Amino acid sequence: MIPKVKIFGGCVVSIIAVGAAAVGASLMFPLFFAESSWSKSILFDFVKWSTSSNVTENSLQSPDVMVDGRLDSGGGHEMDGCEQQLKVYVYDFPRRFNFGMLNYTQVDLDLPWPDDEVPPPWPSDEPLLGKQYSVEYWLLVDLLEGRRGDKQFIRVRDPKQADLFFVPFFSSLCFNKYGARRINPEPTDKALQEEMAKLVLESPYWKHSGGEDHIIPLHHPNAFSFSRHLLNASIFIVADFGRTLPQVSSLKKDVVAPYDHVIPTYEDDNADDPFNSREILLFFQGTIKRKDDGIVRTKLANIIRNKTGVHFEESIKNETGFRQATEGMRNSKFCLDPAGDTPSSCRLFDAIVSHCVPVILSDKIELPFEADLDYTSFALFYSVEESLQPGWLLSQLRNVSQVQWLQMWNRLEEVSHHFEYQFPSKKNDAVSMIWKQLPRKVSAIKLKIHRKERLKIADWWNW
Repeated sequence: MIPKVKIFGGCVVSIIAVGAAAVGASLMFPLFFAESSWSKSILFDFVKWSTSSNVTENSLQSPDVMVDGRLDSGGGHEMDGCEQQLKVYVYDFPRRFNFGMLNYTQVDLDLPWPDDEVPPPWPSDEPLLGKQYSVEYWLLVDLLEGRRGDKQFIRVRDPKQADLFFVPFFSSLCFNKYGARRINPEPTDKALQEEMAKLVLESPYWKHSGGEDHIIPLHHPNAFSFSRHLLNASIFIVADFGRTLPQVSSLKKDVVAPYDHVIPTYEDDNADDPFNSREILLFFQGTIKRKDDGIVRTKLANIIRNKTGVHFEESIKNETGFRQATEGMRNSKFCLDPAGDTPSSCRLFDAIVSHCVPVILSDKIELPFEADLDYTSFALFYSVEESLQPGWLLSQLRNVSQVQWLQMWNRLEEVSHHFEYQFPSKKNDAVSMIWKQLPRKVSAIKLKIHRKERLKIADWWNW
């Protein structure tokens, strides 16, 4: 067997062929097909050449195509591309910076978490800890369990082998527990931030790369607020960029991660007629008076509250409020997602797992996994300005046909698993999707590090 090599549309493809059938293929450069004349032409040339058959372009009416980051043949099956496992080193920092904040251990808080000890569960009975910002917890427990071969990363013990360095600091939990709410008076959020920053900045691995290959979860908008500027070369895991300057955080270097939804996933959403069984047209329940971008909520309340088919009510975070929100979202066609104090809100992900079509009113929102997911297939986007025109928003929603709504509802059921945080993590869940974003950062980081090591003069590129 002799491999064939050919270039299709600028993509180099090698094929190992037996007779007239291609039985194996390896992509030396990624090839992503979409439903366009250009990509279909490449696919036609590829199949015809590799099989030496008389296939015609018209016979390729329904090729497997990349849909939301997966190869989809119409049956809902997913196939990942060739992904290289990341090598990740986890700093052995004292547990007072992570699991020690959860009060699950009586062991010396100056000791790191041991490998032979099962990580503690996230406490379900303490809402003030801020479960929606718990991505830092889920990433760390996944790393500690990351010895299996099916992970997208390998946890390495030798930092010299690492592609990336994970900083195990629960910065959002630290703010919620020791910061503004001050569940505990000591230590302070500021003191822990400063101590953590000092440990990281003194690390030889930080100094080697300038911190660009370090991962630091900062999901709460106020997390690490005192020391963030010292570590802004790192890859931040964020909810949005509402309270950061472009020189501190950006899409180019950081990863947008979903909130951990607080409304339970709708597991048995199997009504015979889901469109008509959801009696509420538009649902919103939450805090109406917010700061900054969130002032749109008060303006919306004045326009659409008490309108036919609309549920727009104030709510507080307690058991009754969560139960009402769960029932309301599951009984609604559309769920309103205006900005909170920052452009994003946990409400979007509550709507997704409730299969309630999100109506996003936030002009500066950034969305998780947008390189892999087309949000317009399951959500509606309107500008704040047009949405505040009296009668305009409800008119738009009432004009969405049953067929259009059902397409989005079906898509919500298909994508909701991408927004589930769980342990152990599963393929293409929220944690898995976050890890999938990081290799896209590594190549550029390594280029910068390698150039820095060999340059004899100041770098002339503005990175």
